[in-house]
Amino acid sequence: MAAGTLYTYPDNFRAAKSLIAAQYAKANVKLAPNFVFGETNKSTEFTKKFPSGKVPAFETSDGKYLQDSNAIAYFVANDQLRGKNEYDAAQILQWIGFAEGEILPAGCAWVFPILGIIKNNAGAQEAFQRAKDDMKASLTVLNSHLLTRTYLVGERITLADIVVACNLLNPYKYVLDPDYRKPFANVNRWFNTLINQVQFKVVLGDVELCSKPAQAAAVQEGKGKKKDEKKHDKKQKEPKKEAPKKEKEPAEELDAADEALAAEPKSKDPFDSLPKGTFNMDDFKRCYSNEDESKSIPYFFEKFDPENYSIWYGEYKYANELTKVFMSCNLITGMFQRLDKMRKQAFASVCLFGEDNNSTISGIWVWRGQELAFPLSPDWQIDYESYDWKKLDPKDENTKKLVEQYFSWTGTDKDGRKFNQGKIFK
Repeated sequence: MAAGTLYTYPDNFRAAKSLIAAQYAKANVKLAPNFVFGETNKSTEFTKKFPSGKVPAFETSDGKYLQDSNAIAYFVANDQLRGKNEYDAAQILQWIGFAEGEILPAGCAWVFPILGIIKNNAGAQEAFQRAKDDMKASLTVLNSHLLTRTYLVGERITLADIVVACNLLNPYKYVLDPDYRKPFANVNRWFNTLINQVQFKVVLGDVELCSKPAQAAAVQEGKGKKKDEKKHDKKQKEPKKEAPKKEKEPAEELDAADEALAAEPKSKDPFDSLPKGTFNMDDFKRCYSNEDESKSIPYFFEKFDPENYSIWYGEYKYANELTKVFMSCNLITGMFQRLDKMRKQAFASVCLFGEDNNSTISGIWVWRGQELAFPLSPDWQIDYESYDWKKLDPKDENTKKLVEQYFSWTGTDKDGRKFNQGKIFK
């Protein structure tokens, strides 16, 4: 597991790549305390380590140095984010190249004059107009690719998603208004899915999408221009005061369920009345997230406590109503979100089999207790009646085969439809 210190200023979209990757990989990445952009990174001590003086910059716990934002993100990532085989890894590199070579130049040329990072002169105006067309071309490529996919590479979030999303962050916040976004429904769905993941939210907070495009200030001459520049300089210096506070955010250890419970201390966990048993759900989830299925599935059966936990098979009743794959996936995601407070004592792998207009949804669920868990809380009862539920015998070989199939996202449904994609509730 990677560990070290990241040097950056607050709200740096480039640094966000590494911080988000670190959240997924459970890497121990800390923000450098008291970093002041324009001072710290120009000091002799800093430039000895990082000769270009640019940020983000990363110092490993054993005294090694990295500077490029994508290289840092790669270093702190895990195997899932980097690609589990050579072809996936190559595709991830392809999308990172696309993000840097196509999306980033257009985004900077469009957004930076608005933020005052680039002076708004005649040359910038020409690039400003061209950037709008270049961004549209890039989003068209993304939109076509995401038509039949939830993520850019494979069925789980990778560095490709993280890097492309971070490079699109400022455009989505400042210039991509609803009319401009409208033709790119697949990209919008993908971007909203990402920024609502816990690992993204810890770093980015709530991302407010542009409702009305901001405009670059008109070109000014003489004294008026200098006055505006002084105002801008003042604005640029203000975030320095916030730097010590920002460094605490990536160190936040609460997951979404913990935060919800902390905010409602009087709310009783419906599972509290049931025996805890010996199965440590958190340990299994960490194992599943960080290890290959060849290790995590045997770990599950080795540690599983059949007296106090149960395994269930759930199948969506209305498969004949399923149409587009991405819409069916949204059904799964929506159910997971509404069951958020159930996460601490439950785990599920829910899979979609088939293709557009010919698909099914089913999954394997594990939770504390021997009865169907959803009736324990009114908050959990919105979706479960849309599924047929069957309790499985942990000792049965067929159960073990089903668990292995669903936890490893392989095989077919009972009618022979091939696995398309899956989602994990944990």
